[in-house]
Amino acid sequence: MWRREFLGLIAGAAAASPLAAHAQQTTTRTIGWLSLRSSDTKTETNILAAFREGLAQTGYVEGRNLTIEYRFSEGQYDLLPALAADLVQRRVAVLVTSGGTQVVKVAQAASSAIPIVFATAGDPIQDGLVKSINRPGGNSTGAYLINSSLAPKRLEVLRELVPDARVVAHLVNPHGLTKDKQVQEAQSAANSIGIQLLVFEASTANDIDAAFAAMIQRGVNALLMGADPFFQVQQDQVIALAALHKVPTVYEWPEFVTAGGLVTYSVDRSEGLRQIGVYVGRILNGANPAELPIIQPTKFQLVVNLKTAKALGLKIEEPFLRLADEVIE
Repeated sequence: MWRREFLGLIAGAAAASPLAAHAQQTTTRTIGWLSLRSSDTKTETNILAAFREGLAQTGYVEGRNLTIEYRFSEGQYDLLPALAADLVQRRVAVLVTSGGTQVVKVAQAASSAIPIVFATAGDPIQDGLVKSINRPGGNSTGAYLINSSLAPKRLEVLRELVPDARVVAHLVNPHGLTKDKQVQEAQSAANSIGIQLLVFEASTANDIDAAFAAMIQRGVNALLMGADPFFQVQQDQVIALAALHKVPTVYEWPEFVTAGGLVTYSVDRSEGLRQIGVYVGRILNGANPAELPIIQPTKFQLVVNLKTAKALGLKIEEPFLRLADEVIE
């Protein structure tokens, strides 16, 4: 079932009653926001909205008693260290990271003293970010928004929508820390269902153009997008090329589908993002990040765009539509 719930940890401490009464209403605090995306990326906009909602639950409102110093690397990994160093020099009270494991590692390298609250798609224990789920240790905690390990399930979604697909492209960012793991898991899944997987790499806009041209030359039947914030920054370009070349594509987040992409299978991340806002407020009020359990999601969501399916000549069967959490018409 695409829409399935699984056991996860929504940290009980974070779900406690609002702490507005404890927030310093007369003193402005400053936190840092370090992101691999750009400020106008739809994914980033939605993440920030949920984050601010969580902050407000603890009594912190940007522009009233809270200042947020934003730093965006526009999808470029090599810019992150300088941006992190700048935030550390400004002595922010908490450093929040958005955009995955590599952003967290850069923040941790920049400071072992400043509390770090992260949202990451990779396993924070396997990636060496924290010691455990229940007691992270060190100066970091946050939300594990499972994403980079969903390639096998997304391939199954593609097989449902394009049952005759025999050659599937997998587009990844060669600079992403989880790239090799994503490719390995996707290849294993493709082998198990009799699909030939062709891997293409892109880390610039020109690379994306070239990758799509190469896909068409190789005769791919569908595309599995890799999980990487760079592709979120280049969302419009990717969607336009998929439409131009009529390549059925499964994406990592719903923002791609609402913008015209075909389908996504992802975690429902809204609660986790709100909770990291709560965590930041609690840390500002004196909580120790080492003792705040890692937040995990409790359900996945399947979103499909019928208009795009029609343009691609795909007929989506009723059983698939009944499983979808959202159908865009």
